[in-house]
Amino acid sequence: MNLLILLCILCVTFTGLCEGAGVLVDDLLNATVGGKVLFTTNLTTQDPPVTIDTVIWNFYLRNIITFSSGSIRPGPGYENRTTLFMSTGSLELRNLSLKDSGEYTVNILTVETLAGNTKLMIYEPVSNVTITTSSTDLVEFISSVHLSCSSSGTSLSFLWLNGSSEVKASDRVQLTGHNLTIFNVTRYDEGTFRCRVVNPVSNSTSDPVFLSISFGPENTRLNLSPSEHYYEDGSNVSLTCSAVSRPPAHFQWIGLSVSGPELPLLNLNMNQTGNYSCKAFNNKTNRSQTSQPAFISVLQRISGASVNSTTNQAVEGNSVNLTCEAAGSVFSRQWKKDGSDLILTNNMTLNREESVLSFQSLKRTDSGKYSCIITNPINRDEAEYNMVVNYGPDGVQITGPREINVKDTLTLTCSAESTPSATYTWSLNTTEILSDSAEFTKPVTEFSDSGSYTCTATNNVTGRWSTAVHALSVTVKQPPRCNSGCIVGIIIGCCLILGLCAGGLYFVSRRRKQRNYLSHEDTRTGSTGGGHQNSQASSSNQDVTYTDINFLRKKDGGPVQLELENNSEYAEVKVKNRDPAESSTDAHVEQMNKAAP
Repeated sequence: MNLLILLCILCVTFTGLCEGAGVLVDDLLNATVGGKVLFTTNLTTQDPPVTIDTVIWNFYLRNIITFSSGSIRPGPGYENRTTLFMSTGSLELRNLSLKDSGEYTVNILTVETLAGNTKLMIYEPVSNVTITTSSTDLVEFISSVHLSCSSSGTSLSFLWLNGSSEVKASDRVQLTGHNLTIFNVTRYDEGTFRCRVVNPVSNSTSDPVFLSISFGPENTRLNLSPSEHYYEDGSNVSLTCSAVSRPPAHFQWIGLSVSGPELPLLNLNMNQTGNYSCKAFNNKTNRSQTSQPAFISVLQRISGASVNSTTNQAVEGNSVNLTCEAAGSVFSRQWKKDGSDLILTNNMTLNREESVLSFQSLKRTDSGKYSCIITNPINRDEAEYNMVVNYGPDGVQITGPREINVKDTLTLTCSAESTPSATYTWSLNTTEILSDSAEFTKPVTEFSDSGSYTCTATNNVTGRWSTAVHALSVTVKQPPRCNSGCIVGIIIGCCLILGLCAGGLYFVSRRRKQRNYLSHEDTRTGSTGGGHQNSQASSSNQDVTYTDINFLRKKDGGPVQLELENNSEYAEVKVKNRDPAESSTDAHVEQMNKAAP
């Protein structure tokens, strides 16, 4: 009977090995030393329950536990270590040791034969994870570091972390097992390093190790506050030096016995103009770097601008210099004339950084208001100079009559182009007669006033003089000659005489016609009364009045005047009456003046 059961078990056992996992749920189970493991079958509790006749668990060929004929029999060494669950055939194994690792099989006999196998791996849990390092204080580009991770446990895997990031191998980073090596560290390698150890049943992480990477100094810079191109004398400026460095750099100011990152410059003066730079030093890396220089230019405000001349009396033709000066820092000068930019002519030059305006030969047109504008980046100032170019006298001339009647008033005027105004001296035939007057006047002239009048114009500034000569003749007043006005008067008088003659002839002609008409009427009627009338008419026609017309010309040559003289007497007027048949009447008029006009 026992032999039959053993054969059946062997048969089922080998059958199960050939069939694989079969009735078991897990192909591989992991467990820790001292722990426990549950080998679970895929049989479930059913209603009605499955009737299990036989269960056999083996570790390799070593029996762990057997259930048969209603009794459970643990194998040697498994007493008090196993629990068999009869409803499913599952097995719990406790107090595990590394020796329990291996292949496990199960055979279950119900209405049919079920078998399965699985593998159990026993591990020691991870513990005591620590890091050892060659150094934690490193210098960039120079130092290399080696870190080693140690841990208790079995089947261990190692993972290196820098902060929360995994450290990966590269040309500078080498990972070999539990070791990490970084060659020629950089600042980016700095951080907190940890080692995480893992096996299938546990994991653990080491305490952090901080790697400090010293680097720099780099990007050493000098900053100015306030930042200006130019600083006014008496102002303040602060210089600050900075650099990228670990640990922080130490600073030294070049050329000054001052250390520290800041250099205050208070109440600046022009002696402090120059280049400033600082030097950064890292005592860990033993490196240093000097900043680019910063130029500080200290300027004085421009004040007291002035334009001065080499002479107080500028004279045409002479040379003169105008000098533009001012206290303070002068950057540029600009010249203007009469408010407009100065345009240099051929007699002007600018010298000594445009501070001196030179005139080689002054012209009178150079007169004007000259201004000099002095500037620097801080301020500007302006000065003016009014230059008057003295010249002359030029163009001296005398105005007045060339001929004058004796006893008339003589006035002569002398003029000249001159700055300042000229003084005048008069002389007659080289004898001085008047000084300090441009006008010479003599109320009553005499024959001795004839001659050459000389006017001498003198400029007391230029020291120059010039003369003009005027010839004068004093004469007796002559009767006025007939000028153009006289001729016009004569023509007008002749025209009047012709008009009067024509009027008289017309009047005589009409009277004659009237008389002839009356004589004709008397003859036709043959009355004596008519003859008397004709006699009366004839008598009436014989009443004629005569007058003289004289044309008078004024002594000063003025317009002609017409004068009628009624004191003329006429000797005789005879009229012969003729018959009407005769067409002419003879008259003889004789004029006799009683006295000469």
